[in-house]
Amino acid sequence: MVELRNLLMFTLPRSRFSVHVQVLMFVVIALVAADCAKKKLPPATVAPPPVELPPTAGNAPPPTRVDDALPVPAQPLGEDAIANRSLDDLNRDSPLRPAFFPLDSSDLDTAGRAVVSANAEILKKYPTWQITVEGHCDERGTAEYNLALGEQRAIVVKTYLVSLGVSPDRIRTVSYGKEFPFNPGHNEAAWANNRRAHFVITSK
Repeated sequence: MVELRNLLMFTLPRSRFSVHVQVLMFVVIALVAADCAKKKLPPATVAPPPVELPPTAGNAPPPTRVDDALPVPAQPLGEDAIANRSLDDLNRDSPLRPAFFPLDSSDLDTAGRAVVSANAEILKKYPTWQITVEGHCDERGTAEYNLALGEQRAIVVKTYLVSLGVSPDRIRTVSYGKEFPFNPGHNEAAWANNRRAHFVITSK
């Protein structure tokens, strides 16, 4: 810049020196400014995103345990507690209930028919069972009379079971009269308890 100014001072007349110097200074400043403007800072470089490499045997993450919902096997149905019992156990605590009768009668009343109907449903549920219907009486009356009455009671119950759909081939009848009382008492309660048709499961 100083050398250019000195050159101009020797080449231009003194009278125009100041004006030309000023003009030249403006031109030089403009050129310098333009040159500086061209020298911009290099644009900032943006680092590319890291490339995710596929896992290898050395850097693979530990496997994540996934608990699959495995189907729960259906629980086996509970076995029939009655069907698995022995004959002795069945008759000791029998699902077949006795039907009771009024004095000197072989007619089934409402309560007696309800009991026999319930027994018929059980027998239809277990179609392989064979039963014996025992006719029983209280201690009053002769042995012959009570044997006949006991037989009538057993036959009436069998007939009603057959009418409800139980095969007659599965039912046997027998009369014990007054020979095998269930209650050894000698009063009305004991006698009422002994006038019955008793069910015995003989085969399953």
